[in-house]
Amino acid sequence: MTPRPSLGLHARLLFAFALLCVVTATAVAGGMYVQARNDILQRAQDATVQAMRSRLEALYPLRSATPGPDELGDIAAAVPDQNNVEFAVAVYRETRSPVAPPGRWRPGGKVLALDLGVVSPELRRVVADGEIAWQRVVWQGRPWLIVGAPLLVAERDRPARMSGIEVYAARSLLAEQRSIDGLAARAWLTGGAALAFAVVLASLATRGVLRPVRELGRAARLLGEGELRTRIEVRGSDELAEVARTFNDTAAELERHVKQLREMEADARRFVADVSHELRTPLAALAAVADVLDEQAARLPEPAGRAARLVSQETLNLTALVNDLIEISRFDSGVAALALNEVDVAELVRATLRTRGWSERVRTELPPAVTARLDPRRVDVILANLVGNALRHGEPPVSVRLSADPHWIALEVRDHGPGLDAAVLPHVFDRFYKASAARARSEGSGLGLAIARENARLHRGDITVTNAPDGGAVFTLRLPRRAHDQDGQITTGGPA
Repeated sequence: MTPRPSLGLHARLLFAFALLCVVTATAVAGGMYVQARNDILQRAQDATVQAMRSRLEALYPLRSATPGPDELGDIAAAVPDQNNVEFAVAVYRETRSPVAPPGRWRPGGKVLALDLGVVSPELRRVVADGEIAWQRVVWQGRPWLIVGAPLLVAERDRPARMSGIEVYAARSLLAEQRSIDGLAARAWLTGGAALAFAVVLASLATRGVLRPVRELGRAARLLGEGELRTRIEVRGSDELAEVARTFNDTAAELERHVKQLREMEADARRFVADVSHELRTPLAALAAVADVLDEQAARLPEPAGRAARLVSQETLNLTALVNDLIEISRFDSGVAALALNEVDVAELVRATLRTRGWSERVRTELPPAVTARLDPRRVDVILANLVGNALRHGEPPVSVRLSADPHWIALEVRDHGPGLDAAVLPHVFDRFYKASAARARSEGSGLGLAIARENARLHRGDITVTNAPDGGAVFTLRLPRRAHDQDGQITTGGPA
C-alpha cells in the first residue's frame, strides 16, 4: 500500500507555530475588538438616553393633554441637540409630528421627522408600557441608534402618569462605526504582524530543533550504509544532546561488535581455506590409494571388498567437499575471476550433459546460434549443479530450456517432482543448507547451489527458483550476453 504523502517536520512545525499565533492573535484581538466596540456603543447609547431624558423633562408643563400636530412638532423639535441626534418624531395615538422639508432642525423651523417604519413594533410596545428603550438599526445605508421614551405628566403632590405621547429620536452612529472600523483594521494589522513574527520565530526555532535531527538522520543513513565511524557532534546538554550522545555510544558499540564479527569471520574463512589447502596433499595420496583399492575390490573377500569400495567413495566425497570449500574461499576473498570467451550456449549445455553422461536422461530445448561471452568453466559448474540437483532430488523428466534476447540469456532447469516447500525456497542457495536433515551425508556438501549462484553473480547474473504450477522445481539462470569482470572491463584468457 502506497503511503499517503505528508508534510515534512519543518513544514508541520511552521504550520503549528503559525496556527497557534493566528488563534492567539485572533482571540486577543477579537476580545479587545468586541470589548472596545461594546464600550464605544454603550457610551454613545448612555449619552443619548441621558440627553433625551433631560430634553423631555424640560418640556413640562404641556400646553394640552391632547396635543395636535403642531404641539407634537414642537416636542420633536426640542429633542435634537449636540449629541448627534438628527431626527425625531413625536406620536400621540394616531397623530404624529409633521414632516418638514429635508434639513437639520434649526431655530424657528421643524425637524425632519423620523420615519416610523424604522421603529420596530417591539420597541414601540416597550415605550408604550412606560419605559425608555433603544435599538441599533441600519437606515439609509448608515448605522443609527433609535431611542424611544414616553412623555410623562408630573403634577405636584401626585405621582407621574402616562401622557400617551411617545418620542423617538435617531442618533447617527457613523463616527462610532468609523472608530470601530479603525479598531478592526488595527486588529487585522496586529494579527498580520503577529503572524509574520510567529513565522520568523518558528523558522528560527525549527532550524535550531531540526538541525540536530537532520544530522542524526544523515548519520543514521551513513551508519546503515556501512560507515561505522560516523559520529554526531554533541552541542549543549538538552534532550537533543542526550540523543546525540546515545547515538554516538550506540555507533561505537556497533562498530566494536562489527569489527569483532568481521575478525571472527575472517579467521573462520582463513581457517577453512588453510585447512582445505592442507588437506589437498594427503587427499591426493588417499585418492591414489582409493583408486587401487577400487580396482582390487572385486578380487577381495566380500567384507573387505565392501570396505574398500566405501573407502574409495568417501575419499571421493571428501575430495569434492575440499574442492568446494576452496572454491568458496576464493569467492569470499575476492580472488575469483572470469576467463571470458565467445561460446555457443547450446553447444556448451550439450557438452556439460555429455561429459557427465546425462544426455539420455535430460530433455533439451536449445535453439541454435545463441552466442554469449561467458566463462565456459564456471557456466559448466553452474549447469552441473542445477541439473545434478534436479536428477538427484526431483523426478523425471528433467529438462533444460534455453531462451535469449539481445542482452540476456536464460537457462531454465526443471524437474517434475513434488517441488520445494515454501519454507525451503528462501534458503535453497544458503551454504550447507539441506532441505531435509535426514538426508544422507553422501548426497552432497550443501555448497553446490551456493557455488552456482556465486558463479552466476560473478557474471553479473543470478539464479532464481520457483515451483511450477503443475509440479516440480524450476531453476532459472540469467546471464548477460556480454559479461564484464568486477572492474567493468571485458576479460578474455585461459582458465581461472
